[in-house]
Amino acid sequence: MFGSRWRSVFHKASGSRLRHHRAAGTYVFSDVKAELVKCKWDAIVVGGGHNGLTAAAYLARAGVKVAVLERRSVLGGAAVTEEIFPGFKFSRCSYVQSLLRPTIIRDLQLFKHGLKLLPRVPSSFTPTTDGNSLLLGADMEFNQSQISKFSKHDASAFPGYVEQLERFCAIMDPLLDVAPPEKRVGRSITRGRLWEGLETTKVFAGLLRRFAAAGPADTLAFMELLLAPASKVLDGWFESDILKATLATDAVIGAMVSVKSPGTGYVLLHHVMGETDGARGVWSYVEGGMGGVSKALAGAAVEAGATLVTEVEVEHFKLKAGSENEAVDGVVLADGTEIFADRVLSNATPYVTFLKLLPADVLPQDFLKRIKTIDYKSGTTKINVAVDSLPLFSACKSSKNIPGPEHQGTIHLGADSMQELDEAYKDALNGRPSARPLIELTIPSAVDPTIAPPGKHVINMFVQYTPFHLAEGSWQDQETRAAFAKKCFSIVDEYAPGFSSSIVGYDMLTPPDLERIFGLTGGNIFHGEMGLDALFLLRPIKGWAHYRTPLAGLYLCGAGAHPGGGVMGAPGRNAANVVLQDMGR
Repeated sequence: MFGSRWRSVFHKASGSRLRHHRAAGTYVFSDVKAELVKCKWDAIVVGGGHNGLTAAAYLARAGVKVAVLERRSVLGGAAVTEEIFPGFKFSRCSYVQSLLRPTIIRDLQLFKHGLKLLPRVPSSFTPTTDGNSLLLGADMEFNQSQISKFSKHDASAFPGYVEQLERFCAIMDPLLDVAPPEKRVGRSITRGRLWEGLETTKVFAGLLRRFAAAGPADTLAFMELLLAPASKVLDGWFESDILKATLATDAVIGAMVSVKSPGTGYVLLHHVMGETDGARGVWSYVEGGMGGVSKALAGAAVEAGATLVTEVEVEHFKLKAGSENEAVDGVVLADGTEIFADRVLSNATPYVTFLKLLPADVLPQDFLKRIKTIDYKSGTTKINVAVDSLPLFSACKSSKNIPGPEHQGTIHLGADSMQELDEAYKDALNGRPSARPLIELTIPSAVDPTIAPPGKHVINMFVQYTPFHLAEGSWQDQETRAAFAKKCFSIVDEYAPGFSSSIVGYDMLTPPDLERIFGLTGGNIFHGEMGLDALFLLRPIKGWAHYRTPLAGLYLCGAGAHPGGGVMGAPGRNAANVVLQDMGR
């Protein structure tokens, strides 16, 4: 915890109190504490993750005097680049990009602020233990030739599957950029009620039009995708285990669910909603690591006039004294310093926002009861690995330390069938790490040479399933941690012999580590499950999907709000728009 340490305050140049920090290309306050407490802010954003930075940028563009307060020494939340070992720069938590909303990229001119996306071609590589492999990318003819090695039927069906998902994305896409059309609690002004009614009509009318255009067959298929297990959806399309297992990982990655769990079809759709340079479903690396997204957002926010502060821990929200109804009046820091603000936007999880940063007696009990039902279970462990050479996969029969097509995209290891994915999940249900974990392995340095020393590489391993609480042992025990890491490395060795011997060092983040370091309650990367009972009008809970909260002046702007997790920025942008509405701007 950082207490009263005050550093890294970034602000657009505005007077003699600022000195230029040439290395950072920003401006740094000479007296941070004095600057924060000298006035009452229009808005304070608690948490400098990508959604908090997005919200701050939009608010500042509208003339709002806004400050972002971040507990860690680096901005970005889970979208950060950190040099864990000398010369090796890791996307320490999130690791690939596709979901960042095009509207945000355009509005905030993120490319001007240094964002550079590096498409992955091909995007997916799945080797098998018997020496076969499946490569998939953006070229449909190439994909069909790869799939036909396993099934002619699946090669023929694959274009229809992709086209249908793209049509479903077109139905859902407009919903991501708007606040859920929910009646505002306590709204009494006729003009306000009329405006909300028009907004509700507009959103739902647009959704109905898109469903009508899709036709009855697509509508039924869409409902099946939302409600059915991903395994049932994929079994209806394909017959080859390797293709189904490859596609099924998108339905469970980051979630404590099985491919046989109802509703996992939506998570599959969620992961193909994004785009890179206008190409739907194409994931990219960010040059310099995922911190490049946050750096560009921070640059846009600073240019608009926002103040960004790191190493400042918010202890709790400050309540307005003497008000008839409970309302926020700013925040109180860990060292007792009070910072006044008319509005506070929380980029923390709903659990932290309502159960840690507020006393229990200021919120309605029925609201708190529902907040406590949010599911934060996580089965995810992130292992960041520095290696002195590329993994050489047996299926590719290469002996050179030169990136090939198999190194460009996501490499799927550990499960050659959906049944194996389900068995890995069942282990975690019993409090055990999966006997044979699912591993999504990426090598961004194969595409971006700026993040590793010459000839060496950084590797991201996104591993499932690892329960937060172990039935035997603890994640705090070094032997337990080392044993699990060794198990994961040995699985990579099965496909790429010699991988373990290439490791220079590694950094392992289990669910408790993700909670402790990044504030992800339960280690859940989405700020709460993404099931159908926790989306749109039900996110974070029924009746409170419009980013507002029962406490006047307090808003949610993180992934716990609509439309959910991923490096998307939509919750931050939508929340900022709601705040601006409430300010009458």
